[in-house]
Amino acid sequence: MHTAIVTGGTKGIGYGIAEALLDAGGHVMITGRDAASVAAAVEKLGAGAGDSSRVIGRAVDVRDRAAVDAMVAEAVSTFGSLNTLINNAGVGLFTSVEQTTDEDWASVIETNLTGVFYCSRAAIPVLRSAGGGWIINIASLAGRNYFANASAYCASKAGLVAFSEALMLEVRNDNIRVSVVMPGSVATDFSGPSGKHEDESWKLTPADIAEVVMDLLRHPSRSLPSKVEIRPARTK
Repeated sequence: MHTAIVTGGTKGIGYGIAEALLDAGGHVMITGRDAASVAAAVEKLGAGAGDSSRVIGRAVDVRDRAAVDAMVAEAVSTFGSLNTLINNAGVGLFTSVEQTTDEDWASVIETNLTGVFYCSRAAIPVLRSAGGGWIINIASLAGRNYFANASAYCASKAGLVAFSEALMLEVRNDNIRVSVVMPGSVATDFSGPSGKHEDESWKLTPADIAEVVMDLLRHPSRSLPSKVEIRPARTK
């Protein structure tokens, strides 16, 4: 049974992953920056699972190290253990380098990369004491396939891929498996609402990414798929 934290779990990919974990009988803490959004998502997830006791939420900014440490402690206190960390919280910035402010750059790098570092560092001793577990980081194909007007985002995701692969090598002998999932285009409001007439049927869905995560969690302990690239089967 998975006892998990899913950061950025109030909507989109994170919400889909939390829903899949609950459907599999797990216990889940979701996080988000806005307390009202967290509460609403927890209520909806609990109703869908038919057991509100298996899902809790906490308003957390993953850039805040103390808040992250408290998040992990609360999950362990509530569920009795923690064996799964899904680092999904992220922000996007799609503008030129010239127009990127210091604050914009810091927000993207600190959320998408430093936040994963804080969460992983806090979780590792807990996972080790539980006998092992999973850290799954949600990156992006933008961490390998770079594009204009997304320098901060691409840099953060490239860094996340490198961080994930290095961490995997550090903790694999502690029975802690680390994988990074790199989705292509996903139909969410991550980069802003789409035009109401835009056809997004060709894109991946949050459920597609959740299925990849659940497939990873089901892998036998002898195997470690350390990096997964997933993209739509066809282009627009």
